Amino acid sequence: MPFDKSIRNFREVPLAEEKKGLVQVAIEEGIATLTLNRVEAHNALSVEMLEQFLDALYSLKFDPDVRVLVITGAGEKSFCAGADLIQRGQMDMPQTRQHINLIRTAVNELDLMPQPVIAAVNGVAFGGGMELVLPADIRVASPNAKFGLTEVALAIIPGAGGTQRLPRLIGVAKAKELILTARRIDATEAERIGLVNTVVPQDELLNKAYELAREITKNGPMAVRQAKLAINKGIEVDLATGLSIEQNAYEVILPSQDRVEGLRAFKEKRPPVYKGE
Repeated sequence: MPFDKSIRNFREVPLAEEKKGLVQVAIEEGIATLTLNRVEAHNALSVEMLEQFLDALYSLKFDPDVRVLVITGAGEKSFCAGADLIQRGQMDMPQTRQHINLIRTAVNELDLMPQPVIAAVNGVAFGGGMELVLPADIRVASPNAKFGLTEVALAIIPGAGGTQRLPRLIGVAKAKELILTARRIDATEAERIGLVNTVVPQDELLNKAYELAREITKNGPMAVRQAKLAINKGIEVDLATGLSIEQNAYEVILPSQDRVEGLRAFKEKRPPVYKGE
């Protein structure tokens, strides 16, 4: 297959040399916006899109000027419809495994981003698309958003973390109900069960995401990253271990210039100017 080599070597291919525009990145005032851009295919995860997605994440992850990442989909109908099943149908078994692993890698890398991630879900998020939503730290949705881990209807299971992240987010019983029935739920139900933080009108979706992002960017970037790390790691362990993780995260902040700046700004009754140092 023509994309077999690219699956193996995606890290070696510069973003500019890929098919242009499948993933669009814009950075402004410390906020990076990553847009999935295959409107004609409901932003489904093709191999080429996944390559660009990972390339973008690797770049943003180490950019000191990026303090928050907003991820969304192009258009008003789909955030991401999941794996590109048309492309999947042309693959042999080794290529299928590579494609699945590429999606899994993309979701895991999003989960490992040190910056806070806000998912602005502008439409359907099914299968691998919903699995991209789950690692986000904050999720906002438009009223036409729909969610579902629908894999068992295709005689497979969620393969990019859905069986693990969804129960941690909404509870085991509800996660089993949704996964085992392959049920699709609307934005209102998603908000009710805690899958999304808030639902806002479609034309206000990105504004809401940016409003949240700007609230975060006003704070000390090192502190924000360490707080995220402490929460993510601490929730997986017992309380005593979690408290130790929190203590270690606090120790990282203590010698920082930002901590001194925060105290000085408080004393001088002015907004702090944080540099992430």
